[in-house]
Amino acid sequence: MVSSTKWLRFGGYEMSDSLSQVFAALADPTRRDLVARLTDGDATVGQLAAPYRVSVQAISKHLKVLEQAGLVSRCAEGHRSPVHLEAEVFDLMTKWIERYRQRAEARYRRLDAVLAEMDDDEEVGHRPTREETA
Repeated sequence: MVSSTKWLRFGGYEMSDSLSQVFAALADPTRRDLVARLTDGDATVGQLAAPYRVSVQAISKHLKVLEQAGLVSRCAEGHRSPVHLEAEVFDLMTKWIERYRQRAEARYRRLDAVLAEMDDDEEVGHRPTREETA
């Protein structure tokens, strides 16, 4: 898991919040693709770099950002060292997303109830007063 004392420099800002680090690291489509490819299993930097038209060093830089965010780990520096996806970091993201998904669903249920009540009022010819709409 990502230590709260780690800092990630991203876009001129330094972030110590691990969730912000993870989302910032995944903001880049190349890094998202690297993570997706690592779901199939560990791979070396060279293997990860193969399908891209960029240097191995460029992929290494992307992996360093992912590593600082706690999304991947490497046993040792170098292109032959396997890169491992740290799947437990996704639990942190999932919990955060789930919390807000539940809140959004609760708001939608309340809205559905209000709209249903308005439909019922219209069916019986009742028009809401100003106090009811405020």
